[in-house]
Amino acid sequence: MGTSHEDLRGPVRHSSVEKIQTLVEGLDEILHGGIPKGSMTLFSGGPGTGKTMLALEVLVRRAIDGIPGVFVTFEEREKDLQSYADGFGWDLAALKEAGKLAIISARIQPDSILAGEFDLRGILSILRAQITSIGAQCVVIDAPDAFLRLLDDIGRERAELQLLHEWLRDSDLTSIMTVKSKHEGASYLHYEFLDYLADCVLYLDQRVVDQVTTRRLRVVKYRGSSYGRNEYPFGITDQGTWIIPVTQASLKHRALGKAISSGVPALDALMAGGYRRSSCTLISGGSGTGKTTFAASFVLHATEQGERVLYLDFEESWDALVSCMLSPGLDLRPALETGMLRFVSTMPESQGIEEHLIQAFRAIAEFQPQHLIVDAISACRRMGSAHAAFDYLLRLIDRSKQLGITALLTNLSATDQLSQEITGIDLSSVIDTVILLRNVEIAGAYRREMAIIKSRGRDHSHHVHPFQITGNGIAIGEGRAE
Repeated sequence: MGTSHEDLRGPVRHSSVEKIQTLVEGLDEILHGGIPKGSMTLFSGGPGTGKTMLALEVLVRRAIDGIPGVFVTFEEREKDLQSYADGFGWDLAALKEAGKLAIISARIQPDSILAGEFDLRGILSILRAQITSIGAQCVVIDAPDAFLRLLDDIGRERAELQLLHEWLRDSDLTSIMTVKSKHEGASYLHYEFLDYLADCVLYLDQRVVDQVTTRRLRVVKYRGSSYGRNEYPFGITDQGTWIIPVTQASLKHRALGKAISSGVPALDALMAGGYRRSSCTLISGGSGTGKTTFAASFVLHATEQGERVLYLDFEESWDALVSCMLSPGLDLRPALETGMLRFVSTMPESQGIEEHLIQAFRAIAEFQPQHLIVDAISACRRMGSAHAAFDYLLRLIDRSKQLGITALLTNLSATDQLSQEITGIDLSSVIDTVILLRNVEIAGAYRREMAIIKSRGRDHSHHVHPFQITGNGIAIGEGRAE
């Protein structure tokens, strides 16, 4: 992932299976170390789920790492594979020239099968020669079902697949096979028995929920080994596949650090010094209560101290945010110009949660911020559903806590009452501090009030405090019991 932060892949779990790493982002973590060495792994999924690209990526990444492999495709032309690979920055020609990769295009003409001239043993002879030539350790068999269905004989199809499987096992090769599945579930057309032949089975899925397309990966089985048992969002980026698990480190977050100023001195006094490093703070309130102003105050102070802030905004453009914050005297432009602030603005419904997560994770890896702002988490429901919002935020907060990043979230709540649920997304277990803002009507005028609902490990104020947004920032008054 290109980050100097500590390795987040987690420990390789002990099992009776010897494994090889795929080197695909997130996949080895889910597989608890990699795919089984000397056995067959099955990638199954519907059209457009990324089976071929994921299998090719495993070979390419291992070839770049110096480990040769052979890719056999019964569906794609070699020039088309090269074109696909170019989109990810993979130079297949260079890998072939270096003897680290071989590609066999085994597309069978239908008239050859009808004439009875087809024999899988001929392809296996070519495969054996290529394996010997480059010393390949891993083989991908891509889409054998593309030609087997032309046989129009289920018994013969199964016999050919059994022949292929036995040949691979006898050759002591680590192999990956891709096959098409039905639209739902893990039933592989005529090839359900492949579930039993393979030692590891992965199911790739693409679905549309509330008009938002998402991709998911699930490990159906892994003989002799533990593995991540959930569905995991993944995306196909310009650098390859990116799979996003919630890691075991979720329960091993860094301890909350020392106090860091919120950028509002009066709030710092109410919180025994301010926010805490490596913590997650939520500022929740109705429209116009000042949530973004509190967030911008923190951004301005942190960047003035020479600390980088990544600002993820789902509601406003950069120009709109800057314009609004000039009124309370908060000029964020110098922070952006000096490179201490990076602003990323995206419409929630523009992509699925996997693309949003990858965008955020890549920005974190490249920018390596000390602090993260998410404004506003309530907009994340528009990524597809409340569950999608929860999925996105849990993974983002989890990653931030692992890396020791201080996170500040804003939330547009449907009510200003203290007794109501704070986030609407049930994230209370990962939020360390909650600050509630509200507008209260008194004698025909509205007054802003704030209260610190909770702050783990801090002796904070338990009163409701009036506050104003002035031309010089936020001014907080004396508190009163609620």
